[in-house]
Amino acid sequence: MVFTFFPQSGRYTAPPHAIPTESCRMADTSQNDIESYKQKAALRALDMVEDGMRIGIGTGSTADYFTRALGNAVRDGLRVIGVATSRRTDALARECGIPLVELDAIDGLDMTIDGADELDPALRLIKGGGGALLREKIVAAASRRLLIIADDSKYVETLGRFALPVEITPFAWRTTARRIRDNLSQFDVGNVAVALRRGGAGDNAPFVTDGGHNIIDCDLQSIGDPEGLAGYLNQIPGVMEHGLFIGMASEAIIAGPDGVTLLQAPRFPGQTGVESSGG
Repeated sequence: MVFTFFPQSGRYTAPPHAIPTESCRMADTSQNDIESYKQKAALRALDMVEDGMRIGIGTGSTADYFTRALGNAVRDGLRVIGVATSRRTDALARECGIPLVELDAIDGLDMTIDGADELDPALRLIKGGGGALLREKIVAAASRRLLIIADDSKYVETLGRFALPVEITPFAWRTTARRIRDNLSQFDVGNVAVALRRGGAGDNAPFVTDGGHNIIDCDLQSIGDPEGLAGYLNQIPGVMEHGLFIGMASEAIIAGPDGVTLLQAPRFPGQTGVESSGG
């Protein structure tokens, strides 16, 4: 793992003539440390976007900061094409003036920038807290690089403190949920509990993803064998996708009280050495 420390100076600033709509305006996060860290990670990610790139745009509170910053940069003349990972992101990106296309309309992406609910030192991820895990994984898999942005509370030694989302078909969902639950203990987990995510339209209705599926949240506390669990979930009929992103992230930008840190996955060539500039 490679650690590169960035200074806090040099962040992107919207030009005076760029007047974003209220939804696209960068929030004042000075009174909220976590939100400030999210914004700093997002702004540092913007420095890695080059003119002419095809960018996958993630979903979630940290990704929203990046979307707004990217919209400001587009207003200042940056030329990019975006692919949204959810309907929510699609709406925000369009409001911020980012040109969007469908993933099928282009031949892959240069980079996807997205958040994570958890990431570990090997850059294994848990994603899907916002319910967009299927589209997020499709877009990430079509990208040359997956850059994760997060505040330092999301960085953990062992995955599993955040409940693992598993996207399933509504048909016979209880059967699918039982099959998941009854086999979790094989993968060195700290707890076994599953629940159907609620919060859809109507009183206590099931949450429905953009693809029309439901989500089972697995409260595991810790996952000792993420690769094994991911492989098992991939084989279960009725599971559309799961929130374990293994071997997909190339880099992660983590912001916290000590500054902004770049973590690089060792499997990606050309990313070696340690560079520190304080912060």
